[in-house]
Amino acid sequence: MDQKKKRRSDQRRSSDVNENRNVRNINNSREVSRRAKGKDRYPYEEDRRSAMRRREENDFYRSDAQNRRRTRDEDMRNSRKNSVNDNKHRNVRRRGRRKNGFSKTLGIMLAIVQFVLSVVLVVNVLFFGMLTDTYVLILAGVLLILLGITLLTQIGAKGKGIGGKIFCLFLCVVLGTGSFYISKINNAFQDILSSTKKTSSMVVAVRSSDTAERIEDTRMYQFGVQYTTGSDQMKSAVHQVEKELGKEIETVEYSSLVEEAKALLGGEVDAIIYNSGQAGVVNDQIPSFEDEIKVIYTHNIVVEIANEAADASVEEPFAVYLSGIDVYGDITQESRSDVNIIAVVNPKSHQVLLVTTPRDFYVPIPGISNGQNDKLTHAGLYGVDVSMATLEEVYDLDIKFFGRVNFTSMISIVDALGGLDVESDAEFETGTESGEVVYVNEGMNHFNGKQALAFCRERHALPDGDNARGRHQQAVITAIIKKMMSPSMLRGAADIIDSVSSGVDTNFSMSQVQALIKTQLRTNAQWNIYSVAAEGIGAKDICYSSGDTLLYVTIPDETSVANIKDLIDRVIAGEVLEDSTTTE
Repeated sequence: MDQKKKRRSDQRRSSDVNENRNVRNINNSREVSRRAKGKDRYPYEEDRRSAMRRREENDFYRSDAQNRRRTRDEDMRNSRKNSVNDNKHRNVRRRGRRKNGFSKTLGIMLAIVQFVLSVVLVVNVLFFGMLTDTYVLILAGVLLILLGITLLTQIGAKGKGIGGKIFCLFLCVVLGTGSFYISKINNAFQDILSSTKKTSSMVVAVRSSDTAERIEDTRMYQFGVQYTTGSDQMKSAVHQVEKELGKEIETVEYSSLVEEAKALLGGEVDAIIYNSGQAGVVNDQIPSFEDEIKVIYTHNIVVEIANEAADASVEEPFAVYLSGIDVYGDITQESRSDVNIIAVVNPKSHQVLLVTTPRDFYVPIPGISNGQNDKLTHAGLYGVDVSMATLEEVYDLDIKFFGRVNFTSMISIVDALGGLDVESDAEFETGTESGEVVYVNEGMNHFNGKQALAFCRERHALPDGDNARGRHQQAVITAIIKKMMSPSMLRGAADIIDSVSSGVDTNFSMSQVQALIKTQLRTNAQWNIYSVAAEGIGAKDICYSSGDTLLYVTIPDETSVANIKDLIDRVIAGEVLEDSTTTE
């Protein structure tokens, strides 16, 4: 039964398929017939197909256009990218060229600066005039070679030439520094050289308990004066005080400064006018004088002195008076000369004779004391020219040059030299009156500035007193000369000259100093230094500058003076003295 139903179902399905086939075939045949007749079964289908074909074609062409456009865009992007890359490479190369160009320009500018500084240095050296022509030519040659090296490292450099620039900057600093120090030394020499003046420092002093503090407070005062020593200066000071007060002052005249000082302390007068450089004369007799007075007014009088050394030759033998004054401050101030040394120099035989004369040497002061004897140290109260004239008469010697130092400059010189190695002929200890307590060994000692000054000033601790002090002063001067001849002097020359410029002066001219230095550089000669001291006998006597008071003096030993005269003649004649100390 079931099978029968199954067969009928299969038959119906087969029949439906056949019917569908027949219908399809009929439709196909109709379609063929209609197409054969030029007709479509459905008119709109052709339009749809045409539209599809057009759409397909449009899609093809659109896709092709898009592809072309995409390709073109990609090409443009690639082109732009390549262009950007090319521009980057060009910019990098351009920046590299600009950087190298700037670096070379900077290098050339630095070389120009080096050239200018080199010219300035050579001009300063020529203007300073201390080097010989040979040294100047060597200097110029070295500077040209250094400039050539700088140019080669900049113009011929493939890179930035950093090393050459650093080298150039270093040279510029050296050249600039060298020019600065040469100018500094030249200015210091101008301050020291060609000194033609002396200064009298006239002061007004009252008792320390006095209420007066200014010169205006002394309108009704009575003034003590003395015209025995320095009458012109005293007259000038009185005139200046009257000008300050606007009235003529009442004065009491005394025979000496010591009498004048006693009158003030005793209440005989209310104030005194005196030369402060002469205060040492009073201190010797009234030790408390400076503590019992106060200075309320100062008037400086500057006097020109004749410079007889202006045209003197330093190629022939000459003599220099070396004076050490016993004050701090202004080196031109008139004051007692504690150091009195004559240096007789023969530049041909390279011999130097140092002659020390005791400060208390009892001799007349030409043009001042009217033949009356006085201490040599008191000659300094009237100026360095008077001290020179006094020693000229003692030794029958023409002294044209002088050099002055004071306590301040003595300390500065030794400290600037880095200290001195000084040989002492005795073991002793300096006292406080010398300015510094120093233990001195017999033999070699190393001193700083204050210690060297104390060594030069001490006499009370020495059995031979002033004579021993003279020998010690010679020892210090010899040590200074030897140190200044050493290479260390060249390394610190600027600092040395600058540090002592305010405390040293001399009447040597710049041309004379230049000639001496050039000769030394040309010959590089060793110098022979011989020291001798005048001797005498201690005594007490009246001195022109101190009134009727008896003072300690040294009576000259004529045999000693004659021996020194003979040594001077031998040095001038060109003889090299035996037992001289030789500079290294």
